[in-house]
Amino acid sequence: MARDPNPQRIWLTGATSGIGEALARRLLDDGHRVALTSRGKAGLERLAKDHDNAMPVPADITDRASMQDAAARIDEAFDGLDMVIFNAGTCVYLDGGRVDTTLVRDNFEPNFFGTIHGIEVALPLLHKARRQGARPQIVATSSASAYLALPRAEAYGASKAALSYFLESLRLDLAHQGIDVSVIHPGFVKTPLTERNDFPMPMAVTPEQAAKAIFEGLSARRRDIHFPRRFTYLVKFMGILPLRLRIALGKRLVRREDDDASTPHKERNQ
Repeated sequence: MARDPNPQRIWLTGATSGIGEALARRLLDDGHRVALTSRGKAGLERLAKDHDNAMPVPADITDRASMQDAAARIDEAFDGLDMVIFNAGTCVYLDGGRVDTTLVRDNFEPNFFGTIHGIEVALPLLHKARRQGARPQIVATSSASAYLALPRAEAYGASKAALSYFLESLRLDLAHQGIDVSVIHPGFVKTPLTERNDFPMPMAVTPEQAAKAIFEGLSARRRDIHFPRRFTYLVKFMGILPLRLRIALGKRLVRREDDDASTPHKERNQ
């Protein structure tokens, strides 16, 4: 595989599973210097094996101090960052309209606050790269569910919608500082996180297909990177329908009380 003639310094979280692992392998093969973060040190070391351009940086994204330590290590090694890709997250569903504050927090801590921790500690490194002549970029993985309210997705969808809003607002404030912001809104991707889903996943793509779509979006510096487009355009369209129609369509997706109930499941995309 041909290497990128202009390698970048990149920090990727959620690097050892699903989309993150596919992205990590492609970034490393392309010759970029990549700081790889997840909670598990062993998984990072396996991923970094045979890649002298990989830097394993174990950290817990939900722990602000842990992310501060990770950023300090990366700055010492890379002297700045050209791009950050905050991809780590989780998904836990509510069932039957039963609201559980702990479950809601289980979504918000990694999906929203974990990304915010990363942005906070990465910004000084991005500003350093800007002073060095680069055009840095913040990238984070949201979800197509941010476009449209769906049953059982109260906690997960809200955490992703909050993230999308935060990033779109941050984009405005950072534009004059020369830092770009891109938000990834994937549809269904076949990962260890989604394989536990107990419902159909239309137009699901592989992690490799997701990574390809993300790379194309990053190369074009798209602000909204969404895929597969047949699915995401449909969800976007449904999201702008009149409220009455959105409710009618959403009701058809609701699990009935006599359906087999599943216990809420959780797995971190590390």
